Amino acid sequence: MKIKFSDLSFFNKIVKTEVEDKLLELISNSRFIGGKEKLEFEKNFAKYTQTKHCIGVGNCTDGLEIAIKALSLKRQSEVIVPSNSFIASSEAVTNNQLKVVFADCDPQNYTISLESIKRKITKKTSAIVVVHLYGHPANMDGIKELVKEKNIKIIEDCAQAHGAKYYNNKVGSIGDIGVFSFYPGKNLGAFGDAGCIVTNSSSLAKKCKMISNHGRLDKYNHEFEGRNSRLDNIQAAILDIKLRYLDKINSLKIENAKIYFDQLSGINQLILPKQESWAFCVYHQFVVRVSNRDNLKSFLSNNGVETGIHYPIALPKLNAYKHLKTDYSSFFSFKNDSNILSLPVSEHLKRDEILYTTNLIKKFYNA
Repeated sequence: MKIKFSDLSFFNKIVKTEVEDKLLELISNSRFIGGKEKLEFEKNFAKYTQTKHCIGVGNCTDGLEIAIKALSLKRQSEVIVPSNSFIASSEAVTNNQLKVVFADCDPQNYTISLESIKRKITKKTSAIVVVHLYGHPANMDGIKELVKEKNIKIIEDCAQAHGAKYYNNKVGSIGDIGVFSFYPGKNLGAFGDAGCIVTNSSSLAKKCKMISNHGRLDKYNHEFEGRNSRLDNIQAAILDIKLRYLDKINSLKIENAKIYFDQLSGINQLILPKQESWAFCVYHQFVVRVSNRDNLKSFLSNNGVETGIHYPIALPKLNAYKHLKTDYSSFFSFKNDSNILSLPVSEHLKRDEILYTTNLIKKFYNA
C-alpha cells in the first residue's frame, strides 16, 4: 500500500468544475487585479475568522512583514518568536529592523511556551509572534495576561490554523493582528502563493492595505513608500470557492487524527500530541515524538508510507541566527527536533490507510 503524505488533487477535484467556470469568466472579462473577486473573498474570510477586516496579500511572509510594519514598533526593539516554527515567523521580524528573541515551545502542544515568554520579556519587548503551530491554538488568555499593561502587541501567525479556535474564538481574531498563508499545501490553499492579514482594527487594516499597495489608497496618491503585495483575482476566486468546503476538509483531518489517538495510545516509545481543553485543533500536521525517529521514518518509507519532519532544525540553530550569540541549548525545542515525526493526516486518506500506518508503527515498536 502506498500512503501519500499529501495529495492536493483530492480537494481540487471537489472544486474543479466551479473553479473552471470561474476561470473562464475571469479570462473573458480580463479582470485580474483588484475588483469583485478579491473584495468578495476578503469579506467572506473576515466573516469566517470573526474579524472585521481582511486584506489579501501575495503570501504569508509578506503578510507578516506588512502586519509588523503597520504596528509601528520601535526600531531595534525586541520581538519574541517561537523557536519551533518556519523561518518566515522570525524573518519578518528581522526584515522590519527589529530584534528576534526566541522563546521555547510547550512540550505538550508545541506552541509557544508561556513560561519561556515570561523569561524573555524585557523593557525592550514590543511584540510577540504567536504561531498556532500544526493547527493547534496557543494559550491566548495566558499570553494576553503576560502582556497586560505592557504595551506589547500580539501578532497571530495562523499559517497552519485555518478554522482553528481558542475556546469559541477563531484564531486571528484574538490578538492585535493575524496573518494566514494560502500556500497550496495548507488546509485552505490557493493554486499558487497567496496570503492575507486579518484584524478588528480599522486603522491597522487601512495601514496594511496601503503598505501592500505602494502606500496608497488612490491610484497615484501615495502617502508613503510601501510595497507591491496584492492578492490577485484568480487566487481570490479560487480561495472563495474552496472556503465553502474548508470545514469539511478540517473535519476529515480531525477524523484521521482521532484514529491515531485511538490506535497509538499506550506505546511507550511514542508520545502523542496533546489537544488542550481550550483548543479546536484542525491538524494541519499530526506530530508525534518517537524514539529511533530516523529508523522509524525509513521503516515506514520502505513500507510505502510517506512522513515529514516539522521542523528538523530549531530556528535558533540555523546559521541565519548565529549572530544572536544567545545560548538556547536548554530549550526543549533543541532536543525535540531530533525526535519529532509528522504522520500523514491529510483529508485524502481513508481509515484503512491510517490503520495500515498505525499497524506498521506498532510492528516497529513490537507494541
